[in-house]
Amino acid sequence: MIARIATPFIKPSSPEELRRYDLLLAGFDLLDQAIAVFDATPKLVTWNKALLRLLDFPEDLVRVGTPFEEFLRFNFQRGEYGSGDVERLIAERMASVRAFQPHSAERTRPNGQVLAIRGVPIPNLGFVSLWTDITEQRRYERLIESQNAELETRVRARTAELEAATARLDALAGQLSRSEERLRLIMDAIPALIAYVDAGERYRFANRGYTEWFGFNRDAIVGRSIEEVFGPEAYAQIKPYLDQAATGEQVSYEYSRTNAAGKQVYARSAVVPEASVAGGVQGYFVLSIDITEQKASQAALIQAQKMEAVGQLTGGLAHDFNNLLTIITGNLATLKDKLPAGQGFDDFLDPALSAARRGTELIRRLLTFSRQQPLEPSPVEVGALVHGMTQLLSRSLTERIAIHLELPTEKLYALVDPHQLENALLNLAINARDAMPEGGELRIAVARRHVSASLALLVEVPAGEYVQFDVSDTGTGIPPELLPRLFEPFFTTKAFGTGSGLGLAMVYGFIRQSGGNIRILSTPGKGTNVRFIVPMTDAPTARPAAPPPETIDLAAESRLVLLVEDEPEVRKVIRQQLTELGFPVIEAANGFEARAMLEAVEDIALLVSDTVMPAMGGRELAAAARSLRPTLPILLITGYATGDAPPGTPDIPTLRKPFDRAALAAAIRGAVAPFAPSEPTAP
Repeated sequence: MIARIATPFIKPSSPEELRRYDLLLAGFDLLDQAIAVFDATPKLVTWNKALLRLLDFPEDLVRVGTPFEEFLRFNFQRGEYGSGDVERLIAERMASVRAFQPHSAERTRPNGQVLAIRGVPIPNLGFVSLWTDITEQRRYERLIESQNAELETRVRARTAELEAATARLDALAGQLSRSEERLRLIMDAIPALIAYVDAGERYRFANRGYTEWFGFNRDAIVGRSIEEVFGPEAYAQIKPYLDQAATGEQVSYEYSRTNAAGKQVYARSAVVPEASVAGGVQGYFVLSIDITEQKASQAALIQAQKMEAVGQLTGGLAHDFNNLLTIITGNLATLKDKLPAGQGFDDFLDPALSAARRGTELIRRLLTFSRQQPLEPSPVEVGALVHGMTQLLSRSLTERIAIHLELPTEKLYALVDPHQLENALLNLAINARDAMPEGGELRIAVARRHVSASLALLVEVPAGEYVQFDVSDTGTGIPPELLPRLFEPFFTTKAFGTGSGLGLAMVYGFIRQSGGNIRILSTPGKGTNVRFIVPMTDAPTARPAAPPPETIDLAAESRLVLLVEDEPEVRKVIRQQLTELGFPVIEAANGFEARAMLEAVEDIALLVSDTVMPAMGGRELAAAARSLRPTLPILLITGYATGDAPPGTPDIPTLRKPFDRAALAAAIRGAVAPFAPSEPTAP
């Protein structure tokens, strides 16, 4: 091993130093990264085995004293750098090398292998080059990018930080052959946790990063046992791996501990046993990396995927529930109309109708959480909105809760759905009330907030101007272990029957759908702060009043309606509503039947069709109907969260289930209006 060190560098002067250098070079050969040290000439001084394996250099080329230029020429000859004037390109690269400037780059070899290359100068002596095979890493990054584009920037940043830390670690490790003092300086400069532990599990060496991570100074940690430094809980996590390393096997593992600030931190460690001449193990080299940020990114990714899955499930269930509610509300409304008044039937029908409407509201709130509920954003002067809610909040809270508003002196406009914003603030206020059963203080603050480009990566919104809301209470607070679950639908900390668990889920969905974000900070016994931001916009411009819409007498038109719905019970309810509005109705159970009727029955004057049906859906049917009859009014109905008109036909409106007779009549008026004659006709 010593033969790989050129004479200009310091050689070991004692058996102990010789052993250290042997171990150092052996350790280099265990690394997956290729390391080479060049002197100021520049000529090769020392290297590890990975240099030949990773860069496919022949053994006769990799020797002490090989000029750096020979490696460049060899690479040019095998096409590593592309085409061009070889001598000119070599001269340019040699001029860059002799400048002895720190550099880093990536190179894709002809075989597709991707290498991360980093050079670090050794003052007045030469430089260290480090090559890392990051082919698989790049492949995984592309996979992660395709799976979740929203978290791509954060994950890539964290990965780049880890790669840079590894590159700096390997680059600095090349200087360990110089002397013990230089070795300590290098070790302390490495952004990783490095230590050496003897066979009795007592520390004999630890670099500055290692000691600081555990809250010790260098003199205090040497001589202590691993259990003393880690503490009983963390030591119990790693003890099985230490026992495995004691058999001479290299091990890797992850563990967590609580630091002096009370924060949970995570590390990934590799333990390499040092074999004894007499047999067995005489110590362990320890290399650890702080992965706390990486764990946080993984947790955020899992949470985002879970919320997305719940949102997709909610959107699918909405269709079936809305169909059921259409049948329930339609039949109950018809029954109420047909039963004589004053007989006591309303005492049974009104609660049933009210329950069905609450079911409709429940679906709407679930869709708001899943970000599929259509919003109607407009410029809202938030100060006036919050101030106008004061009376409502006072009635919703107890007299023992004082409300304090901190509103801006300037007018701030947010681009949000005003009704949803009011509901969100009311939900947060009610949660605060429930957290203060003995009374307290509720504070609502509104302010302008600028989100910079760097902060935008953390809060997952575009950089720009926002309106910030802070809703704070002095209540009981929330345990830390419950904070990650607060936005999950149906999760609640309240007693059974006192909360649905949809309040915060609805708020979360509304804020995210509006282009903002929300976070909750809470300390048990001291209170909770909910902060969210929504995009800020300019004040609305005054618009001229629109002329009143032309009134259309639906019954007088006596239009023949073709009703298309694949659910028989839903079709029955809608047919009843159309009949009560005065329309003659013919029915079809699917799109193919309806298209045949459109071709055969010329008297059809209005098409009312469900959107999602087997084989041919409502959008396809509407497109076919327009090709057959360009002036035929069409109304689509849907139980899903969204229901866009077919491409190229923006005039086709969509009515969402469940709906009553009045809503159906209004939707038909909207569908018929564009095709109504310019001059009213005589009845």
